[in-house]
Amino acid sequence: MKTAVQTGPRTLEVREVAEPTLPDDGLILHVKAVGVCGSDLRRWRQGVDANEFVPGHEVAGVVEAVGPDVTHFRAGDRLAVAPDIHCNQCWYCQRGLYNLCDNMRFLGISPEFPGGFAEKLVLPNAVLTRGIVHAIPDGLGYDIAAMAEPCSSVLAAHAKTNTSLNDFVVIIGAGPIGVLLAATAQLRGARAVIVVRSETRRRLVERFSPDAIIDLRTDDMIEKTQQLTEGRGADIVICANPDVATQTAAVHMTRKGGKIVLFGGVPKSNPMASLDSNLLHYGEREVIGSFSYHPTMHALALDLYRQGALPIECLITHRFPLDDVAAAFETANDGVGLKVLVEPEAIG
Repeated sequence: MKTAVQTGPRTLEVREVAEPTLPDDGLILHVKAVGVCGSDLRRWRQGVDANEFVPGHEVAGVVEAVGPDVTHFRAGDRLAVAPDIHCNQCWYCQRGLYNLCDNMRFLGISPEFPGGFAEKLVLPNAVLTRGIVHAIPDGLGYDIAAMAEPCSSVLAAHAKTNTSLNDFVVIIGAGPIGVLLAATAQLRGARAVIVVRSETRRRLVERFSPDAIIDLRTDDMIEKTQQLTEGRGADIVICANPDVATQTAAVHMTRKGGKIVLFGGVPKSNPMASLDSNLLHYGEREVIGSFSYHPTMHALALDLYRQGALPIECLITHRFPLDDVAAAFETANDGVGLKVLVEPEAIG
């Protein structure tokens, strides 16, 4: 079978490898669709400690075979898979805070758990019992099901802020996560504004019909937010990009009693943000970290897609076969689209 291996920074090789061995307590998934995530791109650009690994953690496919000890899955099941594999033993897991697990491992990220950029993927017992695996609802395509993973973190962020009717939400970041954050805010009854930096991003964002767009080519995002809110500031500002400068600005964009969400990870080489402590203190603004999600959010994302509650079909802008996975990563990195999807069975 074919699999894509990252061998160094910006280097992916498609190789012919032996068919996977079926574990007694695991299964083999025939991969149908895998999304290219922003975190995949970061590791692709920078390289990783492991000499070689198989990326891909936004996965959907059909079960080809199950081991004799597996009772909850069977051949022919259609499954969506997310990366988190918690330990179920640490202080956080014992309290249901699985996304904060002290011993977290990740499918397609941790070297011992190869990812989905392959024709077939082994899901061992650790993934089946301590990971995030859900059945794909009837009628939902594999391409859309693979998009449940990025939506899960979006749903968790809005749950943290309790985004609700008439909230004014500004999202700094116009990538796949940014537009999902906006669409989900609107689904919860809020008004959603997205900050963009280019005409390309503006056109892509318009597919999701946000309530307003702040264009940094002509607008100052702090001043524009104040204008749009009669001088109060936004109820919620979500930093969905890897730039600490936007976290500094977000404090000034938020009303008294408002919430600033640090959603996007920033480079390890520059992780320190400067936040106006007096604005936080006297204005009782809250700074909230948001990382990953409880497994229930993945199931909820699939159900929302089944209902047609989110315009997820607008998210996928490019599709590639596995043979062209290097081109898929280049396209995602260039920012010419939103979500880039690899479909192993597609013909280039």
